[in-house]
Amino acid sequence: MSVRDVDVRGEPAPGKYRWSGSTGRRPALPAAVRLALWPVLLVVGYLAPVLLGGSDRIYATMVLIAIFAIMSYGIDIVLSYLGEVSLGHTLFWAGGAYVTAVFSVKYGWGPLPALLAAIAVVTVLAVVLGLATNRTREFVFSLVTYAAAVIGLTVVSNNAFLGGSDGLVGVPLLALPAVGGEYVARSNAELWPIAFVLLVLVIAVIARFRRSRLGATALMTQMNPDLATTLGVDVRRIRVLVFVLSAPIAGLAGWLYAYQRSYVSPDLLSAYFLLFMLTAVILPGRRLLLGPLVGAAILTTQQQLFSFGGDADKIVLGGLLAAVLLLSPDGLVGIWRAVVRRLARGRASRPEPAAEPGAS
Repeated sequence: MSVRDVDVRGEPAPGKYRWSGSTGRRPALPAAVRLALWPVLLVVGYLAPVLLGGSDRIYATMVLIAIFAIMSYGIDIVLSYLGEVSLGHTLFWAGGAYVTAVFSVKYGWGPLPALLAAIAVVTVLAVVLGLATNRTREFVFSLVTYAAAVIGLTVVSNNAFLGGSDGLVGVPLLALPAVGGEYVARSNAELWPIAFVLLVLVIAVIARFRRSRLGATALMTQMNPDLATTLGVDVRRIRVLVFVLSAPIAGLAGWLYAYQRSYVSPDLLSAYFLLFMLTAVILPGRRLLLGPLVGAAILTTQQQLFSFGGDADKIVLGGLLAAVLLLSPDGLVGIWRAVVRRLARGRASRPEPAAEPGAS
């Protein structure tokens, strides 16, 4: 029996053997139904800005939802599959944006070479930080990663080459090769197709990771490290691989954000973006394929369309994260499951109607 055939408790994995009876879990939708739903979701998702009115404000909101969702998927892998709270993922997010700005503004590189450079740099950072934190767990891991983010903030704030506290301005328009010339994103409406495609690709990568041996093994090392060790799993190697995998995803979001905003500054390493990532993952519930997207959509919509002001929005963000952790650590999906269980128990406790006289 392989690692993929065993769940984190040492029992056959649900994907291989279906449980029935006492669990009370409803059977999953048929594969054909789920397969047919994805094209519908893709079409509706792509047309969402038009369906919502098509204004520049709507397009800007949708582009930011895509960017922040990609950013949040980066930390989701570490939080959901390693069980660790990385407080340093703003380093990869900001790293992707800063590398993009440096190479495009100072050296005139195009978007694709800048993207490759950004991915390379954040991957190296992730390898170094992953190896440094490989022996740490829980709050020590969080503190070390947070210290790395603080160092990054100090470096970019005081380095003239990186623009110092003012950052780097003048990031050019995002121009990609296209049939018959170039596709230039001059507005949020023109940037939306690129953001949407990147979001879909990232979700596809996350879905593949969830079904992969690495994803199954990472989950096992989190939930039952003794079992993983018994099966011959190199726990430290798995932790580093998953941590390194998360970095380019966050860096990709930073690359796109640099072009959307046209400048970068040290605020990318602020606690705001860290809280946003964590809340976007925890609010819907961990280990949900579309969870970070739903969380990013809720938070970004509130801040862009129903904002209370800069400082007030930060209070809402921090308060929401605290409330979820205190009241429902499993997020909105945990509340939904609790309501469903309560309703199911209520139906089960109702007495059956008495049979009419003479009925056989």
